[in-house]
Amino acid sequence: MIRRDIAAAEIEQALLGPSEVIEDYPLDKYSPSCLVLGYTDSGRALHVQCTYPESGVVKIVTVYEPDPSRWTDMRTRRRE
Repeated sequence: MIRRDIAAAEIEQALLGPSEVIEDYPLDKYSPSCLVLGYTDSGRALHVQCTYPESGVVKIVTVYEPDPSRWTDMRTRRRE
């Protein structure tokens, strides 16, 4: 988060505001997880990979700003 200049408040905004699961990883190594596309209050798109909530707790695996050269409409991976 520090290297990518993403604040904790931005992650909260991206997850609690209008967001959508764009990829599902049910067989992820440590715990089933998913990739969520959400937006901050300022309109910044973020991808947040998080685990499914167990006991109401969501764990953040990674977060980044999607690179438009790798994503179509921030939702679909571009084919290489």
